[in-house]
Amino acid sequence: MSAPTATGPAGSVPLAPTPASAGRTAASATQARPALRRYYTWQLPVRITHWLIAISIVVLSATGFYIGNPFIVVPGEARYSFVMGTVKAVHSYFAIVFTLSVLSRILWMFLGNRYSRWDQFIPVSRERRKKLVETFTFYIFLHTKPPDTRGHNPLAGLAYSLVFVLYLTAIVTGLALYGMSAHVDSWMRIFGGLLPWLGGAQTARWIHHAVMWLLLGFAVHHVYSAWLMAAVEKTGTMDSIFSGYKFREPTPEDEEEEKS
Repeated sequence: MSAPTATGPAGSVPLAPTPASAGRTAASATQARPALRRYYTWQLPVRITHWLIAISIVVLSATGFYIGNPFIVVPGEARYSFVMGTVKAVHSYFAIVFTLSVLSRILWMFLGNRYSRWDQFIPVSRERRKKLVETFTFYIFLHTKPPDTRGHNPLAGLAYSLVFVLYLTAIVTGLALYGMSAHVDSWMRIFGGLLPWLGGAQTARWIHHAVMWLLLGFAVHHVYSAWLMAAVEKTGTMDSIFSGYKFREPTPEDEEEEKS
């Protein structure tokens, strides 16, 4: 229904909506908007390990760059500055944080709620495989909306499972390289025995370096995808990794879970 007009010297000019018509418009918009409810999705261990892994990757990449290519030169004897030793120590400590966080997150795949479990990463059910295809067609712009999922969408979950393979590869190669140069009395020297299985020290170092670049590339894509899904789904995707809560239209599964 067109807006009422008034005729003047300049022609037909739309009249401003009356308060009553504006109220009806706002009411109809409110009725058309689906009601969203807040649901607890990401448990505390998931959020803590997420941020510890993210921070560790940043620190490990920065210190790893320096270890591979020392760009800070300090005059005098090394014992008075000990730059490389300090950087290696920071790298080692954050490697411990990274390793424990990854192993804790893997353990939580078997202990956590349904949204953090292993079958959210590997699409073993027919429904997850169906939604994986639907999500892929959304990403290549064949659909305007992604399938409705409360936790990880199936495509993201499958990608994360590959990321965990990269995590474990970084851990194994890192332990092997550390074991090669560990103190003769350190029990960490046993990990040096992994080097022959990795093709030698140089190959292990190359794999370790390549994995770092793959993880940094994934981090860029991960932030973009999270922003995209937050903008499209409008369920608080970006906020949820801080609060644990996502917003969505209630479904029978959600209601049943809330009761249990």
